[in-house]
Amino acid sequence: MRAVAYKIPQPITAETSLIDVELPTPEAKGHDLLIEIKAVSVNPVDVKVRASTAPSADQLKVLGFDAAGIVKAVGSDVTLFKPGDEVFHSGIINRPGSNAEFQLVDERIVGRKPKSLDFAAAAALPLTSITAYEMLFDRLRVSDPVSGAAPALLIIGGAGGVGSIAIQIARALTDLTVIATASRPETQAWVRELGAHHVIDHSQPIAPQVAALGAGAPGFIFSTTNTDKHVADIVEVLAPQGRFGLIDDPKTFDIVPFKRKAASVHWELMFTRPLFGTPDMIEQHKILNRISELVDNGKIRTTLSETVGTINAANLKKAHAMVESGKMKGKAVLAGF
Repeated sequence: MRAVAYKIPQPITAETSLIDVELPTPEAKGHDLLIEIKAVSVNPVDVKVRASTAPSADQLKVLGFDAAGIVKAVGSDVTLFKPGDEVFHSGIINRPGSNAEFQLVDERIVGRKPKSLDFAAAAALPLTSITAYEMLFDRLRVSDPVSGAAPALLIIGGAGGVGSIAIQIARALTDLTVIATASRPETQAWVRELGAHHVIDHSQPIAPQVAALGAGAPGFIFSTTNTDKHVADIVEVLAPQGRFGLIDDPKTFDIVPFKRKAASVHWELMFTRPLFGTPDMIEQHKILNRISELVDNGKIRTTLSETVGTINAANLKKAHAMVESGKMKGKAVLAGF
C-alpha cells in the first residue's frame, strides 16, 4: 500500500522530512477495523511528532491523526461496524497513522461518518471534536454551573482547529455565552461565523477586554494555544472556583496563582483513553457519533478551510508548513491517493 512516512525527525523544509513509501497492507484482528483511507487532515500533533520523535532503528513512522474512509475488513471481536461502513476517526499516537491507503483502528474510537459530508469535510473533524468535547464535558464539566460566575466560556485561540469546533459544540449543546479570541480580521470573522457571541483580540491584554464586555467573570476558560503568554490574564479573568483547561504544551506553567481562586486546572489529551485502554474508551466512539448527528442535523459544520491536494509527501509537507505557521484557521485536508 502507498503511504507517507519519515525515518528521522527533521524540519519540514528538509527534502526527506516526509517521503512516499510502499508498505505491506495490515490485517484486522481483535477489535480492529481495517479502514481504507479516503481523506486526512493535519493537526499540530503531526508537526510535533515529526519534528521530535524518532522511529525505532531502521523503521519508518507513518503519521496521521485524523481521517475518513471505508471499513474494508474487521477483526474477530468487532461488533460496532461491518465492511462497507463509512467512518471517521483520529487513531492513536502509538500506532501507525492515517497517512496511508489502509489503517488499523480500534472500533471503540471510530464513529459513523456524517452522511451529509464528503470524506474530505468529515476528515477535518475527529481529533478536534473529541478534544473539544472531552474538555467541555469531561474536564471542565460546563453543564455544572460555577456558583456566582457568569455562565460564560472563554476560548483562547478560537480560530484554530480545536477552537473552531469548541465554539460550535458549546453553542449547540449549552446555553453558555461564548467569548472567543482571534487576532486578525479574517480569523475574527471566522469565529463570529461559527457562533461566538463576543470576539476579543489575544494579541492585546485579554483581561480588560473581557471586563469591558460587562458580563462578569466567566466560570470556564479553555486555552488552546500560547497558554504561557496568557496565564496572568487567565487567572485575573477566571471566576472564583472556576475551571480552567488547556491542551497545548507551554514551556513553563506556574499553577500557583490559581490557588487564590480555588480554581481547578485540567489538561486534556484525547489520546489518553485509547493509549491506556481505559474502561470507558468507547466514549470516543459515542462522542464521534454524536458529532455526526449534530452535523447531519445542521447544528454544527465542518471546520475544513483548505484542501491541499491528494495524499502524498509533497502535499503533506505543504500542510505541515501551514500548521507550523500558526496562522491557520480551521483545518487543512488532503483527499485521495
